[in-house]
Amino acid sequence: MIGKWFKKKKVHDDLPYFWQNYASSFEEKLPEKISEVRFVVFDTETTGFDFEEDRILSIGAVRIENKSIEISDSFEVFLDQDRFNPDTVKIHGIIQNEKFEKISELGALKKFLNYIQNSVLVAHHAGFDIKMINKALSRNGLPKLKNKVLDTAVLYRKTRIITNFIDRDKVYSLDEIAEAYNIDLIDRHTASGDAYITALVFMKLLSRLKGHGPNLKDLLKIRK
Repeated sequence: MIGKWFKKKKVHDDLPYFWQNYASSFEEKLPEKISEVRFVVFDTETTGFDFEEDRILSIGAVRIENKSIEISDSFEVFLDQDRFNPDTVKIHGIIQNEKFEKISELGALKKFLNYIQNSVLVAHHAGFDIKMINKALSRNGLPKLKNKVLDTAVLYRKTRIITNFIDRDKVYSLDEIAEAYNIDLIDRHTASGDAYITALVFMKLLSRLKGHGPNLKDLLKIRK
């Protein structure tokens, strides 16, 4: 038993300090009250949709706490690229030689982990963004994200079930949900813009799910 403990400890100690700092934040238990939870709503823009071949172009995020979007504490990074897919430029608008300040993939991951800590992550079709981040972590010899995750597409479907307006086969886009909630599509298809729009959607969803998901545990139980 002691030997196993030392082996596990050694593996943990071999990881970089920034990962250890991120991992140690999970020693603190998440609050149950929604108003006390720190949510980080995030989005990635990528060179495409292939998890093996494509890469992250940018990560944008915004914090929600005390049921308020904290714009002053937003997050955005642009990544150096050795791959370029001109077919996706018309979607995200990020071109290879555009004059953003860019950092390495590892540098972006360091900043992102430091920003999110043990927050509950929120994204639209979250599985894609989470897998993209996890692939980047894996390329840099790091474990997967440890955070709890909420998907606004899934939460929106739950509100439709509650009101009996539901097509169980329909996949709701961020544009459709934003339109349903009269949210302006500002900076759509930029990581920071999509994160902010998703945050507005998430706030609307929290108010609609209040009677059915009054605490974090209930929210995390909502699945497809």
